[in-house]
Amino acid sequence: MKSVIRVSCGILIALTFTLFEAEKTNAEYGDIVMNNYSAKAEMRPVVFPHWFHRIRFQCKVCHADLGFKFQAGGNEINMLKIIDGEYCGACHNGEIAWAIENCNLCHSAKPGTPTQVHDSTIQKLVAPTFATDKQSKQ
Repeated sequence: MKSVIRVSCGILIALTFTLFEAEKTNAEYGDIVMNNYSAKAEMRPVVFPHWFHRIRFQCKVCHADLGFKFQAGGNEINMLKIIDGEYCGACHNGEIAWAIENCNLCHSAKPGTPTQVHDSTIQKLVAPTFATDKQSKQ
């Protein structure tokens, strides 16, 4: 019975995401945009919904057990590793969470979006760069 419910929930989630066009998907606060390899492969960058995962799992599940570094862009994640069950592929295997066949579920960011934590507090706290006295006098 649990497997039927799990499959039904997975299908419902997949259908929900499929109903929305990929062009309308935007990263939200706290999401991680991953574009280390996507642009070169002519794919949209990945939007990883960090908080969606965080409310379901303790930090150690991904950052210790699966090896994700605590740094946007710090992991060499690619589709071969995911298919082999590493990183996202540990759960996104069609049993725990949806499988990877529908590319647009993850590859949904606007083309060219750099790797980043979207609207992170750290980005907002970085001091703006000001022109030096020498540049401002010109």
